[in-house]
Amino acid sequence: MTNTYKAVQWNTHKRYYDLILLGIIGGYLLSFVGLGALLFPSPQEISFPILLIRALGTCAILLLHVILAIGPLARITPRMSAILYNRRHLGVAFFAIAASHGLLVFAYYGGFGVENPISVVLVGAHRGGGSPYEFYGFLALLIFALMASTSHDFWLANLGPSFWKFVHMGIYFAYALVLAHVVLGAMGSEPNLLYPTLITLGAATIASLHLYAGVKEVRRDHSQILVDPAPDSQTDWVDVCSVDEIKPDRAKIVQVGTDERIAVFRHNNTVSAVSNVCAHQGGPLGEGKIVDGCVTCPWHGYQYRPACGQSPPPFTEKIPTFNIRVEGRRVLLNPTPNAPGTMVEPAAFEDWPDDITEPAEDARD
Repeated sequence: MTNTYKAVQWNTHKRYYDLILLGIIGGYLLSFVGLGALLFPSPQEISFPILLIRALGTCAILLLHVILAIGPLARITPRMSAILYNRRHLGVAFFAIAASHGLLVFAYYGGFGVENPISVVLVGAHRGGGSPYEFYGFLALLIFALMASTSHDFWLANLGPSFWKFVHMGIYFAYALVLAHVVLGAMGSEPNLLYPTLITLGAATIASLHLYAGVKEVRRDHSQILVDPAPDSQTDWVDVCSVDEIKPDRAKIVQVGTDERIAVFRHNNTVSAVSNVCAHQGGPLGEGKIVDGCVTCPWHGYQYRPACGQSPPPFTEKIPTFNIRVEGRRVLLNPTPNAPGTMVEPAAFEDWPDDITEPAEDARD
């Protein structure tokens, strides 16, 4: 996490992630070109530039589907959080491949005449009355370029989380443009049913995953709603759980009424309550854990001190906190949020002794 522009701070996880990614991409491109040369020998051979254009295009489309599937899969199963953590690396790699595909198309189809290659490619099919599918792909590439160039946290900090997220939600519009580009372009010139079948399955899979993840989130919200606040002399408190229901350095996520989710963390025989929404990209803090005394978001590793909701220096992010207390073993929560960064003393509780035994019955009874 950083709010100043720095080179990527590589760690072992990121190195392995990117090496595996580059290996998969390189293997796919080599396999596609090699198999194309073997399956289409002379005189039906396909020229190397066209094979490479197709290899880059299909690789980009496959990566785009993987990128779009990671988000809902991470909401369906926490096992996908590790891939979500570095999804932006995958996005930048995807853009590099898509841009290479576009540049090669411009060079191969528009670079051997007197006209501007861009105008030749973008209006070529449209001149004959066909659909301007090239323009759809070009417009999608511009959106992907904007997303790739603003993927660093420097831009998120300066543009603001809401606007930055709005810009990056453009991936769905770009995805629709890519589908139009493929359906009206490559599939229009290919009698083979393989391409339309694969692209239909891909679009249906992405739509189904998002729908299923959305339904699951709604059901989770309803299952976590607590609507029976107990009146107190000064304010309303809600009995949310027992301290024994919260694993050490983990959280229980609760929701009071229709308000935002709250993450109740347990750490060193104390409990603290903070907003479940990470200030970075809205990640679910309650699905993370406490690392080095800080609540750590499972999406991108942003951290906050549980007592005050502030990120450790030099970072400045803040999230709302909630007043909390423990009576016996029950955790009581005031659902009214405090201002982001407000200090709230963690509520302490006594741990169960390890050697508790049932009292022996009197021998005379």
